[in-house]
Amino acid sequence: MTRARMRRPRTSIDSPETTSPARSDNRLALLDHGLFTQHHAIGRNLVIQGVWVYEHAINFDRVRSFHRNLGDGLLGRRIERSPLPFGWHRWVLDRGPWALDVEERPRPRADLGDWIDERSQMTIDPVEGPGWHLGVLPLEDGSTAVSLVVSHYLVDGLGLVVVLVDALLGLPREIQYPLPKSRSHLRALAQDMRQTVQDAPEVARAVGLAARLARQRRRDTAQSPPPPPPPPVRKAAFDDALVVPGITIRIDLEAWDARAKALGGTSNTLTAGFAAKLGEHLGRRRAGDGAVTLQLPVSDRVEGDTRANAMLIPRVSIDPTGVTTNLHDIRAAIRQELNALRENQDESLQLAWLLSFMPKRTLRRMDDATVADPDHPVFCSNLGDVGSVVNRLDGTDAEYATARVTAQNETRQWLERTGGQLILQSLRIPGSIIISVDAYQPGFENTKPALRKLAAETLAEFGLTGRIE
Repeated sequence: MTRARMRRPRTSIDSPETTSPARSDNRLALLDHGLFTQHHAIGRNLVIQGVWVYEHAINFDRVRSFHRNLGDGLLGRRIERSPLPFGWHRWVLDRGPWALDVEERPRPRADLGDWIDERSQMTIDPVEGPGWHLGVLPLEDGSTAVSLVVSHYLVDGLGLVVVLVDALLGLPREIQYPLPKSRSHLRALAQDMRQTVQDAPEVARAVGLAARLARQRRRDTAQSPPPPPPPPVRKAAFDDALVVPGITIRIDLEAWDARAKALGGTSNTLTAGFAAKLGEHLGRRRAGDGAVTLQLPVSDRVEGDTRANAMLIPRVSIDPTGVTTNLHDIRAAIRQELNALRENQDESLQLAWLLSFMPKRTLRRMDDATVADPDHPVFCSNLGDVGSVVNRLDGTDAEYATARVTAQNETRQWLERTGGQLILQSLRIPGSIIISVDAYQPGFENTKPALRKLAAETLAEFGLTGRIE
């Protein structure tokens, strides 16, 4: 996500709003509760994975110290579900300890990508734990890889950067959460029922808003041509679990910034332009005008923020045909959409009050409608300049680092039914910009080699080259 400066917290009423990082109790913020409730009901499990590769000898003592420190902050918690089916979930302490997984037998360097995928699918559970895990793999060429996988329901991208910096510098952040099951079952029922009654006015407002938006949607649908039919699902695709093909691109930072400036943009807008062009090549253009829709999460995290997901996600439509020669239009479009979203975010978040009261079937239909968007959006998250600290797990600079957002136990059937996906995650470290790409597109060759080839061709259109792994 686009990185933002930490700001002072805004004042707000004592309710789980996303604008209130300083909570008077341990309830999840509105966006966190809504996201977890919907995804848990439909079986989705999003994770963030960071990977570091050391070409030189690694200091295992420093890595172990980093591992011990990870639980002293936003990762030292988990979600305790309400005993009420429609109750609000809460944070509780969970310091671990979780074991540091060190592979005993070195593996060939060619197996690194497979190991990264394997780590991304190892159990992550923000309710029962573990909510995160750290693994180390020695490679036969003498290098060492480190993988950190974290539940997206515990922390988002910029929040994870804060966690990494604190852990590497040994700066614990004491968060005042109760221990798991510190409330008796009867007390939890009574407390959560009282809270539900107190929240009734917010729920009523959400019902009114949902009815108004439904009427507006019916009017818009009546005036618009019907959307194209969803792509056919291959019969052999049922229950075919997979890891979405993912690659990492490493580009010289000076060359990247020089190209962004020459095109009249910034590092962020060049990333957006690259995402739009790649989306075009993968067939993710919108029917009608041929635009590519980008979802560009922007951090809303403030000083002392304990929200898991603190972000705004503007949708920006971009004509990909001219982005390789001019980025001015992208800058203007992003600024305009972000301003509009900031003005209307309270209304859009209000609907999250309803999620706890919806049956799984309704939540599943909502998720399918969101993901099977006829615009075929491209998710492009930019962490910005994460500095040198997060690249030094053992006190020295790793030669390679990357991060990505992925899902556990994804199925080919679901990806085919919802029209596939394209997710980019970028970050800047000293000397390099790193872009991870995870993509699956129905009807395309969904392999890592094919994705590497397409990424290299797209970079070349911008006059750039990079190391693609």
